[in-house]
Amino acid sequence: MTLATRMSRLGTESAFEILARAKALEAEGKDIINLGIGAPDFRTPDNVVEAGCRALKDGAHFYTPAKGLPDVRAAVAEDVKRHRGLDIDPDCVQIVPGGKPTMFFAMMMFGEAGTEILYPNPGFPIYQSVIEFSGAKAVPIELREEQGFNFDPEEVLSKINSRTRMLIVNTPANPTGGVVSKDALDVLARGLEDFPHVTILADEIYSRLVYGDAVHHSLLNYESLRDRMILLDGWSKTYSMTGWRLGWGLWPKSLIGHAERLQINSNSCASAAVQIAGAEALRGPQDAVDTMVRAFDERRVRIVDELNDIPGFSCVMPEGAFYAFPNITGTGMSSRALQDLLLNEAGVATVGGTAFGALGEGYLRFSYASSLENIVEALKRVRAVLAR
Repeated sequence: MTLATRMSRLGTESAFEILARAKALEAEGKDIINLGIGAPDFRTPDNVVEAGCRALKDGAHFYTPAKGLPDVRAAVAEDVKRHRGLDIDPDCVQIVPGGKPTMFFAMMMFGEAGTEILYPNPGFPIYQSVIEFSGAKAVPIELREEQGFNFDPEEVLSKINSRTRMLIVNTPANPTGGVVSKDALDVLARGLEDFPHVTILADEIYSRLVYGDAVHHSLLNYESLRDRMILLDGWSKTYSMTGWRLGWGLWPKSLIGHAERLQINSNSCASAAVQIAGAEALRGPQDAVDTMVRAFDERRVRIVDELNDIPGFSCVMPEGAFYAFPNITGTGMSSRALQDLLLNEAGVATVGGTAFGALGEGYLRFSYASSLENIVEALKRVRAVLAR
C-alpha cells in the first residue's frame, strides 16, 4: 500500500503512548502510578451522569444538527456570559466530540503549503502535528521558564509576516501550567490590530482551573479580535468528563458555516445524550467543580514542594491547569531517558518535555490530576531511583 505523503507529517500525543506502556506493565503485574495522562481522577458529577442516563432512557438516540442541539448551544452562551461576561450568539457555537475537532477544523481551514501558523512551544503536541499535516509551516512561540512560561508578546508579533495565517494562544497552558498575564494579552491584542489577516485560535480548555492570585483573561474580551477569533473550550477538564468526548468552539459568523461543513464531513455531530448531559453540567450545581479545583490547588503546592526536594530538579509554581513542569537538567539526563527510567525502574509514568516540542528538552511533565497519596508515593519512588 502507498500512503499519502501527508501521513508522514502527522505526529501523535505521547501521553497516550505512555498510558499504553503503563497499562502493558500493569498487565505484567507491575505497580504503576500514572502521573502522565492529563485526566482528572474525580468522577463526573452525579447530576451530569443522571442527565445523560435520563436522556438515553428518554430516547436521545439519534443524530443532532451538525452544530449541536440548540438548547446545548444556548447553555454554552449562558456559560460564556457567566464566566467571561459577554453576550454571544448561540448560532456561532459548535458542539463537537472533544476539544481536538475545533483545533483540527481551524487548522484545516487556514493551513496549507506556503503558509505559517504560530504555536506555543513547549505546547500541546497536537498543535504542531496538525499544523504540519495541513501543509503549513509550524512557527514556535517560545515559552520560557524564567518568564513563568509566559510568552513575550513583542517577540510573538515580530514573527508575524504576510504568510502567517493563524496564531494559537493557550492559557492556562498544557504542559507548563502557565497563565498568560493581562498585560501580555493587552500588548498582543494591540499589536494584532496591525495584522488583520491573522486569525487567532484561543485554546482556553483549562479556563476554570486557576489558583492563588492568578486570573484567567480571555482573548474574547478584546473586541478588536472577535471577528477573527476562534475560542476552544469544553467539558473534559472542568467537569471531569474526558471519556464523554464533548467540547465546544465559538466561531466568527464568517467561519461557523465552514466549521459546520467540516463537522458534517468528519463526525456528523456529537452524541445527543452526551450533549444533554453537557447542558446539565453547565446549568447545574458547580460544587463539584469547586471541590476539584480546591483539591488540585492542594496537590499543586505539594507536588512542587516534593519536586524541588529532589536533587537535580527545580520547579516553578504553576498557576493553572493541573501540570507541573520541572526542569531536570540537573540530573544530567535527557527528558526521554529520564521518562523511560522512571517508568521502568520507579513505576512512575510521566511525559518527557520533548513530547511537547523541541523547547521542552530538559523538562518532564507531571500531572497532579491524581490523588495526593499517589503523588507523594510516586515522588518517593523517583527520589529513590535517582539516589541509586
